Amino acid sequence: LAGAANQNNLQLGKAAKALRHEIHTVLQQVDYDYQRMQYNTVVSGAMKMLNALEAFKGSGAEQARGDNAALAEGFSKLLRVLYPVTPHVTHALWSELGFAAVQGDLLDAPWPKVDPEALKQDEIELMVQINGKLRGAIQVAADASKEQIEAAALASEAFAKHAEGAKPRKVIVVPGRLVNLVV
Repeated sequence: LAGAANQNNLQLGKAAKALRHEIHTVLQQVDYDYQRMQYNTVVSGAMKMLNALEAFKGSGAEQARGDNAALAEGFSKLLRVLYPVTPHVTHALWSELGFAAVQGDLLDAPWPKVDPEALKQDEIELMVQINGKLRGAIQVAADASKEQIEAAALASEAFAKHAEGAKPRKVIVVPGRLVNLVV
């Protein structure tokens, strides 16, 4: 696990990118919580990391190296985040998982840094409302224009089901959040 290659030279699948996004998002919050000395939320953040790691499903054989690298990075960050709270357990796990052989002793390991690239998303999910009622969701590119978002919403299954063939009178796009179709 600890010997997984660096993500820079690997192709990461969708699942691995999503895992990295979740780990780095939580890490950003955990950093902030440590600075404010709110240790109960640090432990909560560590649980979120652990849940993301447990829920991770790989992309298949062709992405296996990227998946292993994402998992190794996630466990490495989790153990370093928990080290100030539970030093003995995390030190034992660090050695048992093989990180000590690759990265040295946990006591000397640097504090994990948030990767801004991992926080970026290729696709985002927008909620679709029809006449102000939530009816579904669509996946669009993170940098999609309002026209592209509108087209995706009009082509969505939710719109086809609930509009009953009517044309929309108005389309309201709230970037990054939702699309409201008034029929």
